[in-house]
Amino acid sequence: MTDLTGARWRKSTRSGGNGGECVEVADNLPGIIAVRDSKDPHGPALAFTPTAWITFVRTARTFR
Repeated sequence: MTDLTGARWRKSTRSGGNGGECVEVADNLPGIIAVRDSKDPHGPALAFTPTAWITFVRTARTFR
């Protein structure tokens, strides 16, 4: 399990302003990018390597 104790979470710039369907990203931890659902901050989070995160973001952009 990845330790996210020091994570500084920020909302995605693509998140809506209505309080729903938001994701938060923490990119301040060494070697990982963490992602979680802002509606469930104590729930599970995904952890990506920086390379995997870049690949994920590039791929997601092709579906907009």
